[in-house]
Parts: sequence; C-alpha cells; structure tokens
Amino acid sequence: MEITLDMLLESREKRWQLQRQLIQDNPGLTLVCLTVIMPGNVKRNAQSLVVAHAAVETIQRAFGPSIQWQREQDLSTGYEGYYLVDMSMIACKRLACEIEDNHPLGRLFDIDVINTHVEPVSRSVIGREGRKCLLCDQDARYCMRNHTHTRDELQQKIQQMIEAYAQ
Repeated sequence: MEITLDMLLESREKRWQLQRQLIQDNPGLTLVCLTVIMPGNVKRNAQSLVVAHAAVETIQRAFGPSIQWQREQDLSTGYEGYYLVDMSMIACKRLACEIEDNHPLGRLFDIDVINTHVEPVSRSVIGREGRKCLLCDQDARYCMRNHTHTRDELQQKIQQMIEAYAQ
C-alpha cells in the first residue's frame, strides 16, 4: 500500500506523542525506538518485514533483561518498536550504534535513543560520525536531501542486502 505525505506526517506526530507519554510515565528508564529505513511511498512490504523482524530480534538479544517494557507496531506507514530500557542514554546509544553499524541489515535499522526533551540523541554525543549513504561514502542526509541516487538504485541495494542476509 502506498502512503501519502499526510499519512507519513501523521504517523510521525503519533510516534512523537507516544514517545513523550512513555518518557513522562517512566522516569529513570531510557526510551529506545526502532523504525525501518525504507525509501519510497511503500513502507510496509515483504522486505520491510524481514528487516523489522531482524531488528527486533537483535534489539531483544542486545538489550536483553534491561528491557522493562516493549511494544511493536506493524503499520502501513512503517514498522515501529518501542523499548523502555534500564540503562543510561549513553550506554543505549552506544549499543544502538553498534547494532546499526555492524548487523548485516543494520544500515536499514533506525534505532533512536530518545532524550527527556523527546529528541533523538545524536551519534556525535558518543563520538560517532553521521550515517553513511547506502550507495556511496557521502553522509546519508546529504544524499537524501540532494536526491543523489534514484529510488530504484536504493531499492535494488536494499534487495541485495536482504537476499545476502537471508542466505
């Protein structure tokens, strides 16, 4: 199912509201949020589900018993996971970056650690550079903003990553 910009913006607003509520209701725990990186107007498909299931499994294994509460949502606007973790924000961010940088599909995971202002903790807080583009060595945000690569190129790369992971 193709989604519209309005649907995407509404889902982001709902995600922010849920994050704010979880942070307010759970002082002392750190909120870790998962979304799947899937370019284009289709956010939920067989590919995104493979990525989502790999991400959930990896997060559950990596954070283990520190997870005090979790919720996953399989939405037309994309897969979302919420985890309240009994670890510091910095420790969570380090672990999230390790997963994103080292898992075979980690480049397709967006694992945010949300601070008390309901904002994602930057990779720079732990001395890491921004994420690189899937296709080149540029900063991912640069390529995304400038439409450096076509959607077909990105989708082909994602398909290759998923096929290599599934073997």
